[in-house]
Amino acid sequence: MRARIHFFRWLLLLSVPGWICPVHSGAAHLNLVEIQDSINPGVEDFIKHSIDRSGQDGAELLVILLDTPGGLVTSTRGIVQAILNASVPVVVYVHPRGAQAASAGVFVTVAADIAAMAPGTNIGAAHPVSTGGQEMSDTIGEKVVNDMVAFIRSLAGQRGRNAEWLEDAVRKSVSITAEEAFEKNVIDLVAEDLPTLLEKLDGWEIHRAGYQKTLRTKGIEQRTIESGWQERILRAISNPNVAYILLMIGLAGLYFELSQPGAILPGVVGAIALIMALYAMQTLPINFAGVLLILMAIIFFILEIKVVSYGMLSIAGAVSLFLGSLMLFRVPGQSTAVAWSILIPTVLSISGFFAAVTSLAVRAHRTRPQTGTEALVGMVGEVFQDLEPEGKVFVSGELWNAVADEPVPAGRKVEVLSVDRLKLKVRKIDAR
Repeated sequence: MRARIHFFRWLLLLSVPGWICPVHSGAAHLNLVEIQDSINPGVEDFIKHSIDRSGQDGAELLVILLDTPGGLVTSTRGIVQAILNASVPVVVYVHPRGAQAASAGVFVTVAADIAAMAPGTNIGAAHPVSTGGQEMSDTIGEKVVNDMVAFIRSLAGQRGRNAEWLEDAVRKSVSITAEEAFEKNVIDLVAEDLPTLLEKLDGWEIHRAGYQKTLRTKGIEQRTIESGWQERILRAISNPNVAYILLMIGLAGLYFELSQPGAILPGVVGAIALIMALYAMQTLPINFAGVLLILMAIIFFILEIKVVSYGMLSIAGAVSLFLGSLMLFRVPGQSTAVAWSILIPTVLSISGFFAAVTSLAVRAHRTRPQTGTEALVGMVGEVFQDLEPEGKVFVSGELWNAVADEPVPAGRKVEVLSVDRLKLKVRKIDAR
């Protein structure tokens, strides 16, 4: 028994270092990630996760296959910061043919330790725009452009790239091909495909502040990092159009449940959609004036049920909903907006839905009750036992205790004025 205890004690001690310090796989490998999307918070999280994982599993390098039309400045800065501080070399390869590294993609490409492009690709057009792609006002535009120019020049200085052309890409929105980018020292190399890229990278020396490494990529194992379901969901709902539709569905579902209690399904669907919309909106640049206008629209539609406005409150709600939707993502310097093809049909559909539900609620409130004691008010009955002033009346096939302000003999017709518990207040029909 003592020998067994010693054996398990040594086995436990030998296994502890493996828990504390994970052992890297002995086989040399590189990690691959593919980005064919706009630069958004979901993409930012995925790239950060890939960089961290590459450092933890001892990858020789991380290769990002990039094809993007641009995206959020905040997400771009997060990605660039992660690349600059990565513990492994990061290669950005604009791939395949026909791909682009436009707008925010320029910053991501330039930030890489090695920037490469495939023939038939292009890079540039990094001038910042506001919501929907429109030019910003002179004052705000100048501030944003100067900030982005300083950002791109600092990256060019760290990576030894052509700062003058990169500044023109931001100020003048110029764009060039892969071959031209190589000639102008914007990128480091042009490669036909991934095997060619890895062949050219073999023996490449990486120099950073306090970091130096020679890449060994000949015959190296390639491992692809796939995005998890969390990243896929975030990347999907981070699209302003999707987030906006989810917000409208959520508000419509909750409004229906509040105005027509007991439906359950619209409330459940609305709550889930609203939670997803709020989760997406916390990663998007939100204009709170737009949020307040949308909430004001909901208040107008609710007031339409209580206040007789002859449709004016519904019109005010529709106008507020349109303006709020238009302003929801209007944040200077961010190229995010709800597309007109999504905004107009959604506003019309949701406004019509709210108006229809409001009409049903108003009609229900104005309809005379058909069941319960309230349904007795206004009914005509017959006196069964003389009212002096209390007695009994026959109403709706039932015998009720009743009281009247004056004596009423049996057999006379009476009208029910009110119901107090189980006693009716009535009056003679011919008394009117």
